[in-house]
Amino acid sequence: MIKVIVAGAAGRMGCRLVSLVRDSTALTLAGALEGKGHHALGEDAGELAGAGHAGIPITDDLAALMERGDVVIDFSAPEATLGHLRIVAQHRRAMVIGTTGFSASELDELKSLGRQVPCVLSPNMSVGVNLIYKVIGEMAKTLGEEYDIEVIEAHHRLKKDAPSGTALKMAEILARGVNRDLNQVGVYARKGLIGERARGEIGIQTIRAGDIVGDHTVLFGGMGERIEVTHRASSRDTFARGALRAARWVVRQHPGLYDMMDVLSLR
Repeated sequence: MIKVIVAGAAGRMGCRLVSLVRDSTALTLAGALEGKGHHALGEDAGELAGAGHAGIPITDDLAALMERGDVVIDFSAPEATLGHLRIVAQHRRAMVIGTTGFSASELDELKSLGRQVPCVLSPNMSVGVNLIYKVIGEMAKTLGEEYDIEVIEAHHRLKKDAPSGTALKMAEILARGVNRDLNQVGVYARKGLIGERARGEIGIQTIRAGDIVGDHTVLFGGMGERIEVTHRASSRDTFARGALRAARWVVRQHPGLYDMMDVLSLR
């Protein structure tokens, strides 16, 4: 059995991870983590997730859990995730990171630390989204300069970062497919008398409403036709199951920074 520590165990994703680990025949829950001062500290992780008594109290001390675990799965917040990864690197364990919203400097540190241990970093653990990652770059390359490109994402009202990490990765893949620099051509808002659409720009648009789990659409607009590639998540379980798949995979790998394309053999 692979021993899993869930970081952010009291959050929406954390609770689903705890529940699915409890149901797994290949994984066992070894620890549950939350930030200092969190209201759930001391509570049983299984009971909080609605998965029955697990005998695993939620703690804020990851270092004390490391001897019990093989892999940490983290869907928390950028600063917390970096702190967790530093501890994981010290103890030479594996890690799966689904946290988004990192700044450029945070991402640089994360990538440096992530190469020291087996680490999967992906803004979206869904199998379907990662299949879309694989095809949209080729679509952009084939369609070429005559098709405008837009990425539209929608999430629940509580999501803190925008655009989503998934939308940004999609935009990066699309930009590479047409040999553009996203930093130069990315457009994140439009308002007022903006004039004609600039040739080559890639739009990334954000919607926040209600309890939307996660919708992403890539739109290629040509003269006379429009092509749309859409993924809609109806449950967080699609991301949680992908993260557990990544955990089962990463514990068998050498130190290095991987993503879900590696996990799914899509390269």
